[in-house]
Amino acid sequence: QVQLVESGGGLVQAGGSLRLSCAASGRTFSRIDMGWFRQAPGKERDFVAAITWSGAFTLYADTVKGRFTVSRDNAKNTMYLQMNSLMPEDAAVYYCAVGDYYSAGYFRPSYWGQGTQVTVSS
Repeated sequence: QVQLVESGGGLVQAGGSLRLSCAASGRTFSRIDMGWFRQAPGKERDFVAAITWSGAFTLYADTVKGRFTVSRDNAKNTMYLQMNSLMPEDAAVYYCAVGDYYSAGYFRPSYWGQGTQVTVSS
């Protein structure tokens, strides 16, 4: 099983940017699909973005498309989420996940990291 540790969260003003990182260990990182989810207080955990093991394919929720970019560096065992033009509704705990990326446009998570808080002030 791979261990996941998120970092990079914090407080940012609306319109600003943050880059989240997810460091993985314990398994062959370069062969696993990964994704990002987020959960705001009182709400369900929602899909944000996913990337295949090779980085060739990505998938985004409509709410973040055009503003967020998911990427990975297999040499560093790290996945990233670049978040631009942040809005107050983007505030949540962000979790990275290992899972399965389906070509039909779906990512099924298997397990999660501990999360990192993103707060966006208006």
